[in-house]
Amino acid sequence: MEPSCVQFLENKTVLVTGASGFLAKVFVERVLRLQPKVRRLYLLVRASDNKAAKQRLHSEVFEKDLFRVLRKNVGDERLNALISEKVVPIPGDISLNIMGVIRDSNFLQDMMQEIDIIVNSAATTRFDERYDVALGINTFGPLNILNFAKKCAKPQLLLHVSTAYVCGERSGLILEKPFAMGETLNGKNKVDIDAEMLLVEQKLKQLKKLGYSEEETKQAMKDLGLKRAKLYGWPNTYVFTKAMGEMLLGYCRESMPIVIIRPTIITSTFSDPFPGWIEGIKTIDSVIVSFRKGLLKCFLVDDMAVCDLIPVDMVANAMIVTAAEHSRESGSHTIYHVGSSYQNPVMYKQIYEILNRFFLASPLLGRNGLPIVPNVKIFPTMARFRVYTSLRYKLPLQILRLLRLIFPSQLGEKYEVHNRRFNIAMRMVKLYRPYVILKGIFDDRNLERLRIKNEGTGIDKLIDSIKCIDWEDYFMNIHIRGLITHVLEK
Repeated sequence: MEPSCVQFLENKTVLVTGASGFLAKVFVERVLRLQPKVRRLYLLVRASDNKAAKQRLHSEVFEKDLFRVLRKNVGDERLNALISEKVVPIPGDISLNIMGVIRDSNFLQDMMQEIDIIVNSAATTRFDERYDVALGINTFGPLNILNFAKKCAKPQLLLHVSTAYVCGERSGLILEKPFAMGETLNGKNKVDIDAEMLLVEQKLKQLKKLGYSEEETKQAMKDLGLKRAKLYGWPNTYVFTKAMGEMLLGYCRESMPIVIIRPTIITSTFSDPFPGWIEGIKTIDSVIVSFRKGLLKCFLVDDMAVCDLIPVDMVANAMIVTAAEHSRESGSHTIYHVGSSYQNPVMYKQIYEILNRFFLASPLLGRNGLPIVPNVKIFPTMARFRVYTSLRYKLPLQILRLLRLIFPSQLGEKYEVHNRRFNIAMRMVKLYRPYVILKGIFDDRNLERLRIKNEGTGIDKLIDSIKCIDWEDYFMNIHIRGLITHVLEK
């Protein structure tokens, strides 16, 4: 007997925004494989027109290795027919009114009559995104989607993918609770979201009047986002704008059922459709890649802190199960942390030891043909890290820079190489500092209660307990090998 959440998807019409993203395409694959009787999947992507949207979906979603199991199960011809029958590409932009949907009015009306579930997985992916872009996508994007959902004839649920790190740098047990409108993390004056957008518009006008170049404007917007985030207690623009997006959904939802999924650090698939599939360099992977190449010589991390990881297929499964659970619950507003720190924590110290073992056994060969042996010094506090890097790298680099002026042909390239490595390490430390020393543990009891409630129904198998993951086995035999196969050697 198939789980009730799979039955729930039968004859349903689902709109997915950000459909070319990592999590979204895993969700789409999962839906098509679990329930080919889904009525329709409207997949919204940024594109100039219908043709461009269709091409983008085929090249960035359906032609990916992610779909090889489904392709093998039903065959090329049947899969192509399934996609043609069930999938409707939608060119659009969630930062715009009615999501910038570029279709004729009759089509738009038909779509709004048909949609049952709206899944918003669109987001900026940079912690240091420019403020105007992040506000448009992460903050006002969810509001535009909510307003669109309210105009639909029979919407049953809006499922919004946020991030667990909207908590900022809190410590202790972090509960699954919604934000109040205007709430800040440092207890200062309430944040006025409309005023933030007005501030951005005024700043852009000012920069244009001053004759700033596109690059200068981009940097000014990045600086403004970081400044505003820190003013209210968030460590970066990404999590600040995601938190404000949650506030708008909660405040403006009226009777619309809302589920907010807050995943932690999303990693490669654990088992579905096969272990180890990943796309692009994700948060923790930039550290792994630099470690593998021997570029990472020192790093700021509390090695006894918990690194909260969650495989992407477990997040996709949670999305399906929670959508089925809360559909048609008028006015409901439920938060789900999807992570591992509460039930199956892995320490940074363990990950460091695993990486050492893996790359000692399977090293990357350098240009000289010799194996690269990683040797990374770990510092648990920013103060100790700064002292070490200043003495070990910054001071010698300054001396080398001066010597390069005297001996440019001999020392020019050497300076550039070492300076690049130093800047890579500093950039990663700056971006990841709030997370590598985070003392918080994410309460995920809402999802665990849902699993226990549905024991024996098949749903509990769909949302396997995170306790089933052996982190050493996952890293050694799944994640690192998947990263190498699907990203580094592509």
